[in-house]
Amino acid sequence: MFRFAAPWFFLLLTLIPAAIFHRTRRRVCPAMGTSDLGSASDIGSSLFLRMSRMLPVLKYAALCLMIAALARPQWGTQKTNVMTEGINIVLAVDLSESMAALDFRRKGKVVNRLEAVKGVVREFVQKRSGDRIGMVVFGSDAYTQLPLTRDYNTIVSILERLEIGAAGKRTAIGDAIGISLKRLTDIRSKSNIIILLTDGRSNSGELSPETAAGVAVSKKVKIYTIGVGSRGEAPFLVRSPLFGDRYVYQKVDIDETTLKGIAQKTGGLYFRAEDTGGLAEIYDTIDRLEKTEVKVRRFAEYNEMYPYLLLPAFVLLILWMVLSNTRFLRVP
Repeated sequence: MFRFAAPWFFLLLTLIPAAIFHRTRRRVCPAMGTSDLGSASDIGSSLFLRMSRMLPVLKYAALCLMIAALARPQWGTQKTNVMTEGINIVLAVDLSESMAALDFRRKGKVVNRLEAVKGVVREFVQKRSGDRIGMVVFGSDAYTQLPLTRDYNTIVSILERLEIGAAGKRTAIGDAIGISLKRLTDIRSKSNIIILLTDGRSNSGELSPETAAGVAVSKKVKIYTIGVGSRGEAPFLVRSPLFGDRYVYQKVDIDETTLKGIAQKTGGLYFRAEDTGGLAEIYDTIDRLEKTEVKVRRFAEYNEMYPYLLLPAFVLLILWMVLSNTRFLRVP
């Protein structure tokens, strides 16, 4: 990492244009008149005469380098240690077939529910600092997609790879909560939460949502539930080799009663998201409610780079002094 420890010294650079202006003005307005040399204007300038006109460049370049050296250029590394434990968050994401409904828009483009969720969850993850985040996906079955980690880049990368139907066609909400609770026991924390997102009704799995919520209460785990999708019928893209691509409207039923019960029982909240804006507001609300004060210790180690500027500055300055007092000596 490169930086200047004292950048205010660069203000001295403003004196150089003033010095050049003063020097030019003094040459235009001489103190004593001389005879006219117009008749000798056709005589070409010698090489040394042209070189003498560049002599001030050496002086001003040396001054610029010296001013830059005063600003103390440094090169080094800066490290950050997170001292706060943070909280544990498990994102439970529904991958059932109903997530393919095309009733969301992102950046003006129609997308399915999963793609809309990906964009919002990605922004939520990137806002967190110091928290461990894991991911559980569910459909007919539920399984761990990513254990608790602070590697947010990996979380976003795994999130982008999620595919509809990867966990089966149906919806196992109870099993998703059960797997999430197991992940939360891997690493102890003062606060554990589950953010469960689904667009359907629990119709699969070995564990009922009510039983899973009871286990969460005993483990003091808070569950935020999100019902995602428009009300009534939603369009689905159907691909057929015979009839081509066509849209079919199907009714998608969200079990809001169960989701509200889970949230209320565990001390969380239930949200309904019918568009991308509403979904983003929900995650923003959760982000504000579950904030932890992160204490950070920063330390840095820098090496001074100004000697690399002073050396050429002194060389240019000595060269200017020698030439201006020998070969290019001016006699007023």
